[in-house]
Amino acid sequence: MIEAAMIWNEPNNKSHWDPELDPEWQIYGEMVKCAGQAIAEVNPAVTRVLGGMSPIDPQWVQRMRGQGALDAIDVVAVHGFPLDWNLWPIHEWPDRIAEIEAVCPDKPIWVTEVGVGSFGAEEVQQFGVRRTAELLVGRVPRIFWYSLFDLPQAWGATTRHKEAEGSSYYRHFYMGLIRADGTPKLALDDYAEVASEMGLMQWFHFDDPRLDDAVAWMKRLGVRHLRTGLSWADSFRPNAIEWFDRQMDALAEFEVTVTFCFTPEHLGPGAHHTSPPHDPRQFADFCAWMIDRYAPARGNAVAAE
Repeated sequence: MIEAAMIWNEPNNKSHWDPELDPEWQIYGEMVKCAGQAIAEVNPAVTRVLGGMSPIDPQWVQRMRGQGALDAIDVVAVHGFPLDWNLWPIHEWPDRIAEIEAVCPDKPIWVTEVGVGSFGAEEVQQFGVRRTAELLVGRVPRIFWYSLFDLPQAWGATTRHKEAEGSSYYRHFYMGLIRADGTPKLALDDYAEVASEMGLMQWFHFDDPRLDDAVAWMKRLGVRHLRTGLSWADSFRPNAIEWFDRQMDALAEFEVTVTFCFTPEHLGPGAHHTSPPHDPRQFADFCAWMIDRYAPARGNAVAAE
C-alpha cells in the first residue's frame, strides 16, 4: 500500500532540477503547494514528503518555508552518500539530520536515500551498510537504502550531464546490493540483518524486467518499507497505465513511498526531465490521479479497475 507520496526527487540538485530555469526554486515551491493540496484532497491519510534534498541544505529548507511550501507537506526528506558523492564523512550523519531539525522542528525528517557503492571494493559497501544502520536506525522514522540492484550500464543513469560527470557518473552503476547479472554482493547479508528497520529505495524503469525478482528478493530479505517512483513523463507512453498497474500491484504488500517526478518534454520549457513544468497544476493533477488510482481514501472508488 502507499503510505507516502514524495514530491520530486532531489529538487535542489542540478542533476534533477534545472537551476537555470528556476534559480530561486519558485516554480518548484508552487509545484509543492499545488501537489500537496491535491494529494490531501484525494486522500488526507497519505503522508506528503518534500522531495529528498541532495545536498542536505538547511538554507534550501528555509527558502521552501519562505515560499509556503512546507505548509503543504508533512515530512522533510534528505539524501546522503558520504562515501561516494558527498564531501562529509559517514559519521556526520547525526549532525546532518540535526541541521535540518534545527530549521524545521515541526516536521519529521526521513532519510529517503542513503547508500554506499561497491565502485572501489565490495568491502567498503559492507562497512557502509553496517555503519549507516548504527547511525540512523532509531534516529529517524524512515530510512531507505539505495539500492537493491545495480543499474545496468547499458541503461544509462538519469543525470543531466552523463559521462561528463566523470567517476561521479559511473558510481551510479555500483550502488546495488545485487549485481546487474542477479548475483548477490558481500553486503547483502549485512543488509538482511537490518532489512526490517531500514527499507529499500529501488527505481523501476518502464516495463522493468527486474520487478518480479525484486519482489522475491525483498520478501526473502524481510523488507517492509520500499521507496520507488511513478514517472509523470512515462504516463504519456503507450500502455503506461498497464505498466503502472502491474508495478503497484506487485508492490502492494509493502509500505510504499511513491515518488512523483520527471517532467514530460512537451509540458516544460526544456527537452529534459529536469525542466520545471510550464504549469505546476498539471503536475498536481498527475499526483492526484495516481493517488486516486493507487491509494484512494476509504469509501472512494477502488483503484485500478
